[in-house]
This record gives sequence, structure tokens and C-alpha cells, in this order.
Amino acid sequence: MPPPRLHFLGHSTVRAELGGKTVLTDPLLTVRLGPLRRVVAPLAPSSWAGVDLVVVSHLHNDHLHLASLRLLGRSTPIVVPRGAGRWLTRHGFTAVEELAPGESLTDGGLTVTATHADHAAHRWGPRLTHGPHAPAVGHLLSGGGTTVYAAGDTDLFPGMTDLGAAGIDVALLPVWGWGPSLGPGHLDPAGAAAAVQLLRPAVAVPVHWGTFAVAGLTSLPSPWRARMRALLTEPPRRFAAAVTAGGPATHVALTAPGSAVVLPSPVDSEGAA
Repeated sequence: MPPPRLHFLGHSTVRAELGGKTVLTDPLLTVRLGPLRRVVAPLAPSSWAGVDLVVVSHLHNDHLHLASLRLLGRSTPIVVPRGAGRWLTRHGFTAVEELAPGESLTDGGLTVTATHADHAAHRWGPRLTHGPHAPAVGHLLSGGGTTVYAAGDTDLFPGMTDLGAAGIDVALLPVWGWGPSLGPGHLDPAGAAAAVQLLRPAVAVPVHWGTFAVAGLTSLPSPWRARMRALLTEPPRRFAAAVTAGGPATHVALTAPGSAVVLPSPVDSEGAA
């Protein structure tokens, strides 16, 4: 079995190749999302080619993005939180599986297990409570002797300690978002560093940062311009500094959106490269 490979495509989207399968987390592949614009280089179609499985953490539009899922093809297998399957099949997707926290599915050498997440569950949340609803989840992706934890969007929750006790090689942890502030149910750099203390992964990869911003907010003269420019680059560095201050146990693989994740050689020797 070849060693796993990870590629941070931007926002919460990571291409993970492990267990003989290629998985895409929360695909957001377009240059536009409503008023948001991708502020880094557009993705080439090759970055999402050959995907065997998609995992979706929750129903919010920047994580369950119908236009991006259509780019992958309506027959590509998609794993969604339990309760979201019927809504997605009504949009024409033909290979939808549901998982609730603690439930798993196996595809060849890959096992996907849903985990708890502390995040709003409505499609148009967190402040609105109408429309499709399904509890948010994270995912453990296990294959080839490596376990990758894709947190999705979440706040801290006590069960992170149990996830860590079971063993996590790589944790994909959100450290910000796309705006000048964060709503409830998100991790900021300090919160994500606290999650590392609970999860105890060998490697942490900061995600959910530096990819999208409200159109014009980083370029047009406004009181927000300087702050937004800083928020496109500072959160993962603040996260890395906080993790380092907490001790040497976890390596932070700081990766720019659109780039391959470079993992340290000790993880390579254990099968997570």
C-alpha cells in the first residue's frame, strides 16, 4: 500500500489519498460562492480528478456546495450526515450514503467513521432554523495504517479526548473562516490549538483559512481592508505558534491553499506521508 498523500485545495477541501482510495472533504471547487470570491489561484480540474469518495461534514453552503459536487459527477459516492441523504438525492445525486456519529462504512482499504461535531445543523444556519437539517459531523479516514481526522466545522467538545486516545496521525483543523469575525461553532487559532491538546495528533494541518473573502473587501478602500488582508494569512501562523508553545508532541504542517501537504519523515516512517 503506497503511503498516504494530502493536498490542501483550500477552505475545508482536502484531497486525501490513503487506503487505495482518493477522498475529497467538503468540496468547494469554484471561484465564486455567492458574495465570496476565491482570493488564491483557481483550482485546475486535475485537482479533483479521480475522486473515489466525497465526505461532507454539514449542510452549510461552503461545505455542501451543490455546484462543486456537480463538477465531480452526480454518480460519485458522497457520504453525508444522517438526515441529509434524501435532500441531496432530490438534487439528482445517485450514490449518497448517510453516517451518524459512531457509524462507519468501508470501501476497499478505506474506512470512514463519522464523529461528533459541535456546529449548527441547518442549511441556512447558524442564525436561521428553517430549511434542510442534519446534525454536523467530522470524519475519521483510516487506511494503510494511517488515520486522518477531518474535523469539518466544530467548536471544542469533550469527545475530542476520546478521539485522541484512539490514535490520530493527521488532524485537519479549521482555524478561521472567510469573514472578519467567526460565528458560533467555529475554532479560532487558540481554540484549534486547544483541540490539538485534546486530540494529540502526530501532525496538525490548519484548514478553513486564506481562500475566500467577500468580493472587494481586501482590495477596495474600507475600514475592513487591512484586517481582512491580515486574516487571510495570520490565523494558521497564530495556530502554529500556540501549538508549539504547548509542547513538541504535534508537528504543524502549515500549507498554503492549493498546495501539497508536506509531512515530517517520522510520520512517513509510520505510514502517513
